[in-house]
Amino acid sequence: MAGSQDYASDPRNDHVLVYVNGELVARDQAKVSIFDAGFSMGDGVWEGLRLHKGRLLFLQAHLDRLFEGAAAIGLTGLDRGRIETALRRTLRANGMTDGVHVRLMVTRGVKATVNQDPRNALGGPSVVITAEYKTRAAAPPGAGLRLATASIRCTGRQMFDMRLNSHSRLNLITALIEAIAAGADEALMLDPRGKISTCNATNFFFVEGGEVFTSTGDYCFNGITRGHIISLCRANAIAIRLGAFDLDRAHAADEAFVTGTLGGVTPVRQIDGHALAASPGAVTLHLTALYEALKDAEAARSEPL
Repeated sequence: MAGSQDYASDPRNDHVLVYVNGELVARDQAKVSIFDAGFSMGDGVWEGLRLHKGRLLFLQAHLDRLFEGAAAIGLTGLDRGRIETALRRTLRANGMTDGVHVRLMVTRGVKATVNQDPRNALGGPSVVITAEYKTRAAAPPGAGLRLATASIRCTGRQMFDMRLNSHSRLNLITALIEAIAAGADEALMLDPRGKISTCNATNFFFVEGGEVFTSTGDYCFNGITRGHIISLCRANAIAIRLGAFDLDRAHAADEAFVTGTLGGVTPVRQIDGHALAASPGAVTLHLTALYEALKDAEAARSEPL
């Protein structure tokens, strides 16, 4: 398995139109300036969304998170209605209805020169939207992610805020490089106290005796899928505990899984060479079914494209 972000190749993606600052252009013509703050400094925020049965799932929650992130870095000039219109326009132009992952990227825009100072921005933000057909690659029975714990630690709001969907991902990429070098698919990351936090691109859960465990959320991604899984546990009498847990708890777990917008719920089969008893386990399968039902219910009540 190549990771929770892995997907089946689809030739339709060769011909998708990309939204770039109000224009829909061919994939190979989608460009931004080398003076764009996102390219030069990683200065911006983003969202990943799923198109499911003709509906953008949990759209308002994603837009809330985008605008909260923009406010946190003082990025102004965005209009929520225009962004929502741009998302729908992009999907309609590509004739898309299902099995699509959307990446909404917003940067501080073009700057007078390449430096950190936000006051050098020349105008409004840049907005880019990619929409691609992405569904999970077929996995054999018993498949799951192999995780390796990285030396790179997660950080809190006073340092580099993990809850902010920033374009700056180098710390997470470095953690993933470590995991790949160790023969794993993804990196498991610890918080500054050495407690379990998150993976490099997804949020992490483990299961002991039918009870689900995950981090407090102080040092991990502000995951919308993570939030739904926590809510589904509480609504369906599945015991769940948020806290600061030692790594050896995960090593000895009955089962584990990660969550994210692209992959939904993805089982884990090995952590630092420790094979888990089940992949996927009964709790993981139950939560996967509950999450799929939640997606269908959200699609049924959401506005069509």
